[in-house]
Amino acid sequence: MVGFHYPPFRGGSGIHRTLKFSRYLPDYDWQPIVLTCNPIAYPQVGNGQLSEIPPCAKVARTFALDTARHLSIRGRYLKYFALPDRWVSWWLSAVPIGIHLCNKYRPRIIWSTYPIATAHLIGLTLHLWTGIPWIADFRDSMTEDEYPADPAVRKVYQWIERLTVKNCNRAVFTTSGTFRMYAERYPKIPKSRWEIIGNGYDEEDFIACEKTTFKRSLSKGRVILVHSGLLYPSERDPGAFFAALASLRRDGKISSSNLKIVLRGSGDEKFYSQLIRENSIEDLVFLEPSIPHHEALLEVLNADGLLVFQASNCNHQIPAKVYEYLRAERPIFAMTDPAGDTAGVLKEAGIDTVVPLDSKEEIAHGLLSFLSKIRQGGGYVGRNKEIGHYSRRARTKELAQLLNSI
Repeated sequence: MVGFHYPPFRGGSGIHRTLKFSRYLPDYDWQPIVLTCNPIAYPQVGNGQLSEIPPCAKVARTFALDTARHLSIRGRYLKYFALPDRWVSWWLSAVPIGIHLCNKYRPRIIWSTYPIATAHLIGLTLHLWTGIPWIADFRDSMTEDEYPADPAVRKVYQWIERLTVKNCNRAVFTTSGTFRMYAERYPKIPKSRWEIIGNGYDEEDFIACEKTTFKRSLSKGRVILVHSGLLYPSERDPGAFFAALASLRRDGKISSSNLKIVLRGSGDEKFYSQLIRENSIEDLVFLEPSIPHHEALLEVLNADGLLVFQASNCNHQIPAKVYEYLRAERPIFAMTDPAGDTAGVLKEAGIDTVVPLDSKEEIAHGLLSFLSKIRQGGGYVGRNKEIGHYSRRARTKELAQLLNSI
């Protein structure tokens, strides 16, 4: 299993897919050998999830540097040292160690996972060197018309993508939208090469957290709405949401005494702080730092409502947090294209509070209705019995079945 994000990495949801697969694969008679990088390559580290690594997993951490942090002079570095990404140095150490692991343990399958492109470059190299079957876990699309934004990076990504699709035994995506995108992009590739294994939530994490959750009384406090995780300026732009809050506040329909918005670990805090000030909603919207996953789940479980941001240019993607939101059984207010995959999975679960991300008017109208339902003790209409197939254990079973088929 070639994965960049693995404990003690901290600071994003990307870690959970590799970690949970490696945790539950032994339940389906597959022994994980994890090839990852040394912690110095991570921008943030924490010990909170180290205990989740299964005792039977063999973990090899190889040398890697972050070009932007370790190979720059006064914040500048040669672009060549950051192609396809800032961790390309990982390839130099991971390939010989990976070959050694293949010779020693004779694995039946190689599995590599994006969004670090170097991981697929390592998977490709090991596959070509050893002949061992290879699953390329793309998750989301690796390239699009304007992504990556830098033309040089996009060109290298496209090169890696073509080689990956051509040589892998299976290419795995998390949504049907991305599945269709790649099937159309590579019409000569047999359809049998494409697979879908979605993201999910971890039931064990929720069981542990639910022991310490509490019930809040709205009659004595504010409604607290939470967004947990990164807000990308172009893919999850909260600008229209901020404008809607400002409009509702001017009309006297909301105030700091009855509403609090928590944006947890948003990422681009400096930019969002400016937007918040421009809309004069500093006492409504609070930018809070990233916290360990367990604490983030507690915050989600204790919130009165949860927020989803997803632009129409990501209609083929579903934020991983959506599955945790559904399992939390808290009211969800989704700002996304009603025709996209994110809205689709919410509607499938019975959630109908969905408005377009870029419409200030529809957000304002929908938010007022949403808050009213919460204050009346409602808001969540999810079909609880139907979310079990979103669990990480169920997703791992799907992966095990794919491994068995290969």
